[in-house]
Amino acid sequence: MLLEARNLHIGYGDAPAVWDVSLDVDGGEIVSVIGPNGAGKTTLINAIAGMLRSRRGTLRFDGADMTRVSAHAYCGHGIALVPEGRRLFAKMSVEENLELGCYLPAARVARAQSLDRVYGLFPILRDKRRQLAGELSGGQQQMVAIGRALMARPRIVLFDEPSLGLAPTIVDDMFEIIARVRAEGAAVLLVEQNVLKALEIADRAYVLEQGRIVAQGLPADLLKQPQIREAYLGV
Repeated sequence: MLLEARNLHIGYGDAPAVWDVSLDVDGGEIVSVIGPNGAGKTTLINAIAGMLRSRRGTLRFDGADMTRVSAHAYCGHGIALVPEGRRLFAKMSVEENLELGCYLPAARVARAQSLDRVYGLFPILRDKRRQLAGELSGGQQQMVAIGRALMARPRIVLFDEPSLGLAPTIVDDMFEIIARVRAEGAAVLLVEQNVLKALEIADRAYVLEQGRIVAQGLPADLLKQPQIREAYLGV
């Protein structure tokens, strides 16, 4: 198993946010975590990215214990995050934002190859590579955020609400891009409120409510559960 989280407890100060969460992502998989606002999805994915420390539980990546690994070292292990809200440097160019993803020596050596890969995935970014990131549309900014993660040459990409704030016409394209990221060799852990889209591309999924995993399994099986259909699909 590539990524193994076991019994994670995560909080902010004295306020707990995630309780006893366990999940797995294998190489080449897309695994989705769905749930309502406030369920703890972003907290969970930030902990897996190394940005938050779990109070209890274990996190292993490719067999390595990540529990005490420094946050800045997660990228070197092959974990990359596409954060909620994109978090680009608006006054820097598209290409400058992309190059921030390959600051580690191993990734820097492959800078030109990685840029070609990103521009092949997002041809419009090649045309706009000298433009300020803050001048792009929301969809184009999300492309830059994904491209920046790919510049690190990760083995797993963590996506936090990638469709948030995007025009409906762009959302389908965004999920196709996520599927292509997997097709090119990286595993994907996807946190997403667009339940149908998240389940449509996933191999497996987890349902997170009030900080706990309340259901898991194949997307088709989850969609058959009445409580899932009622809570997330309005059926």
